[in-house]
Amino acid sequence: EMDDEDCERRRMECLDEMSNLEKQFTDLKDQLYKERLSQVDAKLQEVIAGKAPEYLEPLAALQENMQIRTKVAGIYRELCLESVKNKYECEIQASRQHCESEKLLLYDTVQSELEEKIRRLEEDRHSIDITSELWNDELQSRKKRKDPFSPDKKKPVFSLTFLRPYIVYMLQDLDILEDWTTIRKAMATLGQHRVKPEPPVKLEKHLHSARSEEGRLYYDGEWYGRGQTICIDKKDECPTSAIITTINHDEVWFKRPDGSKSKLYISQLQKGKYSIKHNHN
Repeated sequence: EMDDEDCERRRMECLDEMSNLEKQFTDLKDQLYKERLSQVDAKLQEVIAGKAPEYLEPLAALQENMQIRTKVAGIYRELCLESVKNKYECEIQASRQHCESEKLLLYDTVQSELEEKIRRLEEDRHSIDITSELWNDELQSRKKRKDPFSPDKKKPVFSLTFLRPYIVYMLQDLDILEDWTTIRKAMATLGQHRVKPEPPVKLEKHLHSARSEEGRLYYDGEWYGRGQTICIDKKDECPTSAIITTINHDEVWFKRPDGSKSKLYISQLQKGKYSIKHNHN
């Protein structure tokens, strides 16, 4: 057993030890803080200088990823440029083909119209007989005319070679000639209808059989309908594939793979300028 003095002394000793321990703990804590702070400052300086492993390893991974993505982006860019270039060339080729097709169609249309006009002119030439009697009548009528305001004097005599151009270029006389020609043509046409029927018009010989019936096309023993894929062939050109969109009485519309639309006249198929066949690919 301890008396009060011993207990008090013991308590004081414990308090002193606790104070010493707390002081040592505080000193150690301050020392540890300073050491950690110096380590952090040193690491920060390494990072700023670009020498810290903790900074260099992720940086290397990022740079490698950047190089890979840059390479992939470059390849994608080249593919996009090539795709745009191919699309541009495809559009140019389609435009040229469409232009050539429309030119050929326009040429055939103009040629058909001119042939029809020539045929009509030939019919008019054979049905109307314009003789020199018209010119003689015109000359006689002009000789009998007198100007009431001019003095009566002898007019010089002009040959027919000089009077003809003068008569031709007079508008009133030309109107008379045109009316006279129209009347003679109508009389000749009526006379032909009364006396004898018109001679049959000579039809152009067709090399191929082609016609449209009820929205379908018959060509060389085969039938073609809307939505079917066909192969169009023209002499001295590569065959092209197309889809039939519309079949009219005298023309066939189709759409090419590039989206452009064109048409073919059935008369062109009959003459052999174009040929078509089913595309089973």
